[in-house]
Amino acid sequence: MRYKCMTELNSVLEKALSFERINDEELLCLLEEKEKGQDIIRIAGIKNQKINSNTVSFVVNRNINFTNICSLNCRFCGYKRTKKSKDAFLLDYDKILEKISEGKKIGIDEICVTGGINPELKPDYYFSLIKTARDNFPDLHIHAFSPQEIYELSKATNKSYKDVILKLVDMGLNSMPGTAAEILAKETRSKICPEKINTDVWVEIIKTAHKSGVKTSATILFGHIESNIDIVYHLSLIRQIQDETNGFTEFITLPFISYKTSLRKKVDSTLMQDKIFKFYAILRLYLDNFKNIQTSWPKIGIPAALKSLECGVNDFGGTLMEENITKSAGGEFGEYLPEDEIVSLIKKSGKFPLRRDTLYNYIYEKTYENRY
Repeated sequence: MRYKCMTELNSVLEKALSFERINDEELLCLLEEKEKGQDIIRIAGIKNQKINSNTVSFVVNRNINFTNICSLNCRFCGYKRTKKSKDAFLLDYDKILEKISEGKKIGIDEICVTGGINPELKPDYYFSLIKTARDNFPDLHIHAFSPQEIYELSKATNKSYKDVILKLVDMGLNSMPGTAAEILAKETRSKICPEKINTDVWVEIIKTAHKSGVKTSATILFGHIESNIDIVYHLSLIRQIQDETNGFTEFITLPFISYKTSLRKKVDSTLMQDKIFKFYAILRLYLDNFKNIQTSWPKIGIPAALKSLECGVNDFGGTLMEENITKSAGGEFGEYLPEDEIVSLIKKSGKFPLRRDTLYNYIYEKTYENRY
Protein backbone atom coordinates (compact mmCIF):
# COMPACT_ATOMS: atom_id res chain seq x y z
CA MET A 1 0.00 0.00 0.00
CA ARG A 2 1.48 3.31 -1.07
CA TYR A 3 -0.33 6.64 -0.85
CA LYS A 4 0.67 10.21 -1.46
CA CYS A 5 -1.11 13.06 0.24
CA MET A 6 -2.44 15.04 -2.70
CA THR A 7 -5.73 16.20 -1.18
CA GLU A 8 -6.49 19.63 0.30
CA LEU A 9 -7.26 19.33 4.02
CA ASN A 10 -10.38 21.51 4.04
CA SER A 11 -12.04 19.35 1.41
CA VAL A 12 -11.36 16.24 3.52
CA LEU A 13 -12.86 17.89 6.60
CA GLU A 14 -15.91 19.08 4.66
CA LYS A 15 -16.37 15.57 3.32
CA ALA A 16 -16.18 14.06 6.81
CA LEU A 17 -18.61 16.58 8.25
CA SER A 18 -21.15 15.85 5.53
CA PHE A 19 -20.85 12.12 6.38
CA GLU A 20 -19.21 11.20 3.11
CA ARG A 21 -16.72 8.36 3.48
CA ILE A 22 -13.06 9.39 3.72
CA ASN A 23 -10.79 7.19 1.64
CA ASP A 24 -7.40 5.83 2.66
CA GLU A 25 -5.42 8.50 0.85
CA GLU A 26 -7.40 11.16 2.71
CA LEU A 27 -6.79 9.33 5.98
CA LEU A 28 -3.07 9.57 5.31
CA CYS A 29 -3.45 13.32 4.70
CA LEU A 30 -5.04 13.70 8.13
CA LEU A 31 -2.31 11.68 9.81
CA GLU A 32 0.48 13.65 8.10
CA GLU A 33 -1.03 17.10 8.69
CA LYS A 34 1.38 18.99 10.97
CA GLU A 35 -0.13 22.46 11.37
CA LYS A 36 -3.90 22.14 11.44
CA GLY A 37 -4.46 19.57 14.14
CA GLN A 38 -6.88 21.88 15.95
CA ASP A 39 -9.04 22.10 12.84
CA ILE A 40 -9.20 18.30 12.67
CA ILE A 41 -10.12 18.15 16.37
CA ARG A 42 -12.81 20.82 15.99
CA ILE A 43 -14.50 19.05 13.07
CA ALA A 44 -14.32 15.70 14.90
CA GLY A 45 -16.03 17.30 17.90
CA ILE A 46 -18.82 18.63 15.70
CA LYS A 47 -19.27 15.26 13.99
CA ASN A 48 -19.35 13.43 17.32
CA GLN A 49 -21.98 15.91 18.58
CA LYS A 50 -24.14 15.03 15.58
CA ILE A 51 -23.73 11.29 16.25
CA ASN A 52 -23.80 11.10 20.05
CA SER A 53 -25.22 14.46 21.11
CA ASN A 54 -23.65 15.62 24.38
CA THR A 55 -23.48 12.17 25.97
CA VAL A 56 -20.49 10.21 27.26
CA SER A 57 -20.97 6.58 28.21
CA PHE A 58 -19.08 4.34 30.62
CA VAL A 59 -19.32 0.83 32.06
CA VAL A 60 -19.09 -0.37 35.66
CA ASN A 61 -16.75 -3.32 35.33
CA ARG A 62 -13.67 -4.96 36.72
CA ASN A 63 -10.66 -6.41 34.96
CA ILE A 64 -9.38 -9.82 35.99
CA ASN A 65 -5.82 -10.61 34.90
CA PHE A 66 -5.62 -14.33 35.61
CA THR A 67 -1.92 -14.90 34.94
CA ASN A 68 1.20 -12.94 34.00
CA ILE A 69 3.14 -16.03 32.97
CA CYS A 70 3.57 -15.90 29.21
CA SER A 71 5.57 -17.74 26.57
CA LEU A 72 5.46 -14.87 24.07
CA ASN A 73 8.11 -12.15 23.88
CA CYS A 74 6.34 -9.04 22.64
CA ARG A 75 8.63 -6.02 22.59
CA PHE A 76 5.92 -3.62 23.75
CA CYS A 77 5.05 -5.63 26.87
CA GLY A 78 6.20 -5.09 30.45
CA TYR A 79 3.64 -7.49 31.91
CA LYS A 80 5.06 -10.88 30.88
CA ARG A 81 6.79 -13.07 33.49
CA THR A 82 8.26 -16.56 33.38
CA LYS A 83 7.22 -19.29 35.78
CA LYS A 84 10.42 -18.69 37.77
CA SER A 85 9.85 -14.94 38.20
CA LYS A 86 9.37 -13.91 41.82
CA ASP A 87 6.20 -12.01 41.01
CA ALA A 88 4.70 -14.62 38.65
CA PHE A 89 1.10 -15.56 39.40
CA LEU A 90 -1.75 -17.78 38.24
CA LEU A 91 -5.18 -17.34 39.81
CA ASP A 92 -7.28 -20.33 40.82
CA TYR A 93 -11.05 -20.20 40.42
CA ASP A 94 -11.67 -19.38 44.08
CA LYS A 95 -9.52 -16.24 43.74
CA ILE A 96 -11.30 -15.28 40.52
CA LEU A 97 -14.69 -15.68 42.21
CA GLU A 98 -13.42 -13.56 45.10
CA LYS A 99 -12.44 -10.81 42.66
CA ILE A 100 -15.86 -10.97 40.99
CA SER A 101 -17.52 -10.73 44.41
CA GLU A 102 -15.44 -7.63 45.15
CA GLY A 103 -16.72 -6.18 41.90
CA LYS A 104 -20.31 -7.04 42.72
CA LYS A 105 -20.03 -4.84 45.80
CA ILE A 106 -19.73 -1.82 43.50
CA GLY A 107 -22.42 -3.16 41.16
CA ILE A 108 -20.35 -4.31 38.16
CA ASP A 109 -22.15 -5.39 35.02
CA GLU A 110 -19.08 -6.90 33.35
CA ILE A 111 -15.83 -8.71 33.97
CA CYS A 112 -13.04 -8.43 31.40
CA VAL A 113 -10.79 -11.48 31.65
CA THR A 114 -7.31 -11.30 30.12
CA GLY A 115 -3.93 -12.84 30.80
CA GLY A 116 -0.64 -14.06 29.45
CA ILE A 117 -0.24 -17.10 27.22
CA ASN A 118 0.75 -19.51 29.97
CA PRO A 119 2.17 -22.68 28.34
CA GLU A 120 1.22 -24.86 31.31
CA LEU A 121 -2.48 -24.05 31.18
CA LYS A 122 -4.66 -26.76 29.67
CA PRO A 123 -7.72 -25.85 27.60
CA ASP A 124 -10.02 -26.92 30.41
CA TYR A 125 -8.72 -24.06 32.56
CA TYR A 126 -10.20 -21.55 30.10
CA PHE A 127 -13.49 -23.34 29.52
CA SER A 128 -14.00 -24.07 33.24
CA LEU A 129 -13.09 -20.51 34.18
CA ILE A 130 -15.99 -19.22 32.11
CA LYS A 131 -18.39 -21.91 33.36
CA THR A 132 -17.44 -21.31 37.00
CA ALA A 133 -17.97 -17.58 36.66
CA ARG A 134 -21.30 -18.11 34.88
CA ASP A 135 -22.59 -20.69 37.40
CA ASN A 136 -21.83 -18.38 40.30
CA PHE A 137 -22.88 -15.10 38.67
CA PRO A 138 -25.64 -15.92 36.15
CA ASP A 139 -26.42 -12.27 35.29
CA LEU A 140 -22.83 -11.13 34.76
CA HIS A 141 -21.57 -10.16 31.30
CA ILE A 142 -18.38 -12.14 30.65
CA HIS A 143 -16.02 -10.40 28.24
CA ALA A 144 -13.03 -12.67 27.84
CA PHE A 145 -10.15 -14.04 25.76
CA SER A 146 -8.58 -12.34 22.78
CA PRO A 147 -8.04 -13.91 19.35
CA GLN A 148 -4.61 -15.04 20.62
CA GLU A 149 -6.25 -17.25 23.27
CA ILE A 150 -8.77 -18.56 20.74
CA TYR A 151 -5.85 -19.54 18.49
CA GLU A 152 -4.06 -21.30 21.37
CA LEU A 153 -7.22 -23.17 22.35
CA SER A 154 -7.85 -24.19 18.75
CA LYS A 155 -4.33 -25.53 18.44
CA ALA A 156 -4.47 -27.38 21.77
CA THR A 157 -7.88 -28.99 21.16
CA ASN A 158 -7.52 -29.53 17.41
CA LYS A 159 -10.88 -27.78 17.00
CA SER A 160 -11.80 -25.00 14.59
CA TYR A 161 -11.92 -21.40 15.74
CA LYS A 162 -15.69 -21.51 15.43
CA ASP A 163 -15.97 -24.65 17.55
CA VAL A 164 -13.78 -23.13 20.26
CA ILE A 165 -15.77 -19.90 20.33
CA LEU A 166 -19.12 -21.70 20.41
CA LYS A 167 -17.92 -23.95 23.25
CA LEU A 168 -16.91 -20.86 25.23
CA VAL A 169 -20.34 -19.37 24.50
CA ASP A 170 -21.93 -22.59 25.73
CA MET A 171 -19.90 -22.22 28.93
CA GLY A 172 -21.19 -18.66 29.37
CA LEU A 173 -19.01 -16.29 27.32
CA ASN A 174 -20.84 -13.16 26.09
CA SER A 175 -18.25 -11.17 24.13
CA MET A 176 -14.53 -10.93 23.39
CA PRO A 177 -11.89 -8.18 23.56
CA GLY A 178 -10.45 -7.34 20.16
CA THR A 179 -6.97 -7.18 21.60
CA ALA A 180 -3.84 -8.96 20.27
CA ALA A 181 -4.34 -6.71 17.24
CA GLU A 182 -1.51 -4.34 18.22
CA ILE A 183 -0.67 -3.13 14.70
CA LEU A 184 -2.02 -5.19 11.81
CA ALA A 185 0.48 -3.89 9.21
CA LYS A 186 2.42 -7.08 8.66
CA GLU A 187 6.04 -5.92 8.52
CA THR A 188 5.84 -3.77 11.65
CA ARG A 189 3.80 -6.43 13.44
CA SER A 190 6.58 -8.93 12.80
CA LYS A 191 9.03 -6.56 14.50
CA ILE A 192 7.11 -5.88 17.70
CA CYS A 193 5.34 -9.22 18.29
CA PRO A 194 6.77 -11.89 15.96
CA GLU A 195 5.45 -14.79 18.05
CA LYS A 196 1.85 -13.62 18.08
CA ILE A 197 -0.77 -14.70 15.60
CA ASN A 198 -0.32 -13.00 12.25
CA THR A 199 -2.72 -10.50 10.75
CA ASP A 200 -4.60 -13.01 8.62
CA VAL A 201 -5.27 -15.28 11.61
CA TRP A 202 -6.40 -12.35 13.76
CA VAL A 203 -8.84 -11.26 11.07
CA GLU A 204 -10.14 -14.80 10.57
CA ILE A 205 -10.80 -15.28 14.28
CA ILE A 206 -12.48 -11.89 14.67
CA LYS A 207 -14.73 -12.51 11.67
CA THR A 208 -15.54 -15.99 12.97
CA ALA A 209 -16.54 -14.55 16.35
CA HIS A 210 -18.76 -11.92 14.73
CA LYS A 211 -20.40 -14.44 12.42
CA SER A 212 -20.99 -16.70 15.43
CA GLY A 213 -22.90 -13.93 17.16
CA VAL A 214 -20.07 -12.84 19.49
CA LYS A 215 -19.39 -9.12 19.49
CA THR A 216 -15.86 -7.79 20.04
CA SER A 217 -14.11 -4.50 20.54
CA ALA A 218 -11.55 -3.25 18.01
CA THR A 219 -8.15 -1.92 19.10
CA ILE A 220 -4.86 -0.45 17.95
CA LEU A 221 -1.57 -0.09 19.80
CA PHE A 222 -0.58 3.48 18.96
CA GLY A 223 2.64 5.45 19.37
CA HIS A 224 5.47 2.92 19.04
CA ILE A 225 7.43 2.28 15.84
CA GLU A 226 4.44 2.23 13.50
CA SER A 227 4.35 4.54 10.49
CA ASN A 228 1.38 6.50 9.21
CA ILE A 229 1.12 3.99 6.38
CA ASP A 230 0.87 1.21 8.98
CA ILE A 231 -1.97 3.07 10.69
CA VAL A 232 -3.79 3.50 7.38
CA TYR A 233 -3.50 -0.24 6.73
CA HIS A 234 -4.75 -1.11 10.23
CA LEU A 235 -7.72 1.26 10.27
CA SER A 236 -8.70 0.42 6.71
CA LEU A 237 -8.77 -3.28 7.58
CA ILE A 238 -10.82 -2.66 10.73
CA ARG A 239 -13.32 -0.56 8.79
CA GLN A 240 -13.61 -3.24 6.10
CA ILE A 241 -14.37 -5.89 8.74
CA GLN A 242 -17.00 -3.65 10.31
CA ASP A 243 -18.59 -3.12 6.90
CA GLU A 244 -18.78 -6.90 6.49
CA THR A 245 -19.85 -8.04 9.96
CA ASN A 246 -20.98 -5.05 12.04
CA GLY A 247 -19.52 -7.02 14.95
CA PHE A 248 -17.35 -4.38 16.65
CA THR A 249 -18.94 -2.57 19.59
CA GLU A 250 -16.35 0.20 19.85
CA PHE A 251 -12.87 1.29 18.81
CA ILE A 252 -10.26 1.57 21.55
CA THR A 253 -6.89 3.22 21.09
CA LEU A 254 -4.22 1.78 23.38
CA PRO A 255 -1.50 4.44 23.64
CA PHE A 256 1.87 2.74 24.03
CA ILE A 257 3.36 2.92 27.54
CA SER A 258 7.06 2.38 26.93
CA TYR A 259 8.86 2.87 30.24
CA LYS A 260 9.37 -0.79 31.18
CA THR A 261 9.45 -2.36 27.72
CA SER A 262 12.23 -3.28 25.34
CA LEU A 263 10.93 -0.73 22.82
CA ARG A 264 11.39 2.21 25.18
CA LYS A 265 14.64 3.45 23.56
CA LYS A 266 12.94 3.73 20.17
CA VAL A 267 10.02 5.88 21.33
CA ASP A 268 9.78 9.48 22.52
CA SER A 269 6.91 9.20 25.01
CA THR A 270 6.87 12.96 25.64
CA LEU A 271 5.22 13.43 22.24
CA MET A 272 2.41 10.97 22.92
CA GLN A 273 -0.15 13.26 24.51
CA ASP A 274 0.01 15.86 21.73
CA LYS A 275 -0.42 13.12 19.14
CA ILE A 276 -3.22 11.28 20.88
CA PHE A 277 -5.81 14.08 20.75
CA LYS A 278 -5.41 14.48 17.01
CA PHE A 279 -5.50 10.70 16.60
CA TYR A 280 -8.79 10.40 18.48
CA ALA A 281 -10.21 13.06 16.19
CA ILE A 282 -9.02 11.24 13.07
CA LEU A 283 -10.70 8.05 14.28
CA ARG A 284 -14.01 9.86 14.54
CA LEU A 285 -13.66 11.21 11.01
CA TYR A 286 -12.48 8.00 9.34
CA LEU A 287 -14.30 5.22 11.22
CA ASP A 288 -17.71 6.19 9.91
CA ASN A 289 -19.20 2.78 10.75
CA PHE A 290 -18.31 3.08 14.46
CA LYS A 291 -20.65 4.94 16.79
CA ASN A 292 -18.37 4.50 19.79
CA ILE A 293 -14.78 5.72 20.21
CA GLN A 294 -13.31 5.05 23.66
CA THR A 295 -10.64 6.96 25.55
CA SER A 296 -8.20 5.31 27.98
CA TRP A 297 -7.86 7.11 31.31
CA PRO A 298 -5.42 4.50 32.78
CA LYS A 299 -3.00 5.13 29.91
CA ILE A 300 -3.22 8.89 29.36
CA GLY A 301 -4.50 10.13 32.72
CA ILE A 302 -7.80 11.65 33.77
CA PRO A 303 -7.17 15.27 32.59
CA ALA A 304 -6.16 14.06 29.13
CA ALA A 305 -9.07 11.61 28.99
CA LEU A 306 -11.46 14.47 29.75
CA LYS A 307 -9.84 16.63 27.08
CA SER A 308 -10.28 13.78 24.58
CA LEU A 309 -14.05 14.15 25.01
CA GLU A 310 -13.72 17.27 22.85
CA CYS A 311 -11.84 15.32 20.17
CA GLY A 312 -14.57 12.99 18.91
CA VAL A 313 -14.54 10.54 21.83
CA ASN A 314 -17.89 9.49 23.34
CA ASP A 315 -16.94 6.72 25.78
CA PHE A 316 -14.92 6.96 28.99
CA GLY A 317 -14.23 3.24 29.40
CA GLY A 318 -14.80 1.53 32.72
CA THR A 319 -14.22 1.52 36.45
CA LEU A 320 -11.71 -1.36 35.90
CA MET A 321 -10.67 -1.97 39.56
CA GLU A 322 -7.51 -3.65 38.27
CA GLU A 323 -5.25 -2.91 35.30
CA ASN A 324 -2.00 -4.81 35.68
CA ILE A 325 -0.90 -4.69 32.05
CA THR A 326 -0.64 -0.90 31.85
CA LYS A 327 0.84 -0.69 35.35
CA SER A 328 3.51 -3.28 34.51
CA ALA A 329 4.62 -1.23 31.50
CA GLY A 330 5.08 1.87 33.67
CA GLY A 331 1.60 3.38 33.67
CA GLU A 332 1.06 5.76 36.57
CA PHE A 333 -2.55 6.89 36.37
CA GLY A 334 -4.21 4.29 38.59
CA GLU A 335 -6.40 1.24 38.18
CA TYR A 336 -9.81 2.21 39.56
CA LEU A 337 -12.29 5.05 39.23
CA PRO A 338 -15.57 4.73 41.16
CA GLU A 339 -18.81 5.25 39.28
CA ASP A 340 -19.64 8.42 41.22
CA GLU A 341 -16.29 9.93 40.29
CA ILE A 342 -16.66 9.07 36.61
CA VAL A 343 -20.12 10.63 36.58
CA SER A 344 -18.83 13.76 38.32
CA LEU A 345 -15.89 14.11 35.93
CA ILE A 346 -18.08 13.73 32.85
CA LYS A 347 -20.58 16.31 34.16
CA LYS A 348 -17.81 18.78 35.02
CA SER A 349 -16.57 18.46 31.43
CA GLY A 350 -19.97 19.71 30.26
CA LYS A 351 -21.17 16.32 29.04
CA PHE A 352 -24.06 14.08 30.10
CA PRO A 353 -23.03 10.69 31.59
CA LEU A 354 -24.70 7.48 30.48
CA ARG A 355 -23.97 4.21 32.22
CA ARG A 356 -23.94 1.38 29.71
CA ASP A 357 -23.36 -2.36 29.53
CA THR A 358 -20.68 -4.03 27.41
CA LEU A 359 -22.86 -4.01 24.28
CA TYR A 360 -23.76 -0.32 24.69
CA ASN A 361 -27.24 -0.78 26.02
CA TYR A 362 -27.78 2.21 28.31
CA ILE A 363 -28.62 1.86 32.00
CA TYR A 364 -30.12 4.52 34.30
CA GLU A 365 -30.13 6.87 31.36
CA LYS A 366 -32.34 9.50 33.01
CA THR A 367 -31.25 9.32 36.64
CA TYR A 368 -27.84 10.97 36.89
CA GLU A 369 -29.12 14.51 36.70
CA ASN A 370 -31.18 13.90 39.82
CA ARG A 371 -28.59 11.87 41.67
CA TYR A 372 -25.65 14.29 41.33
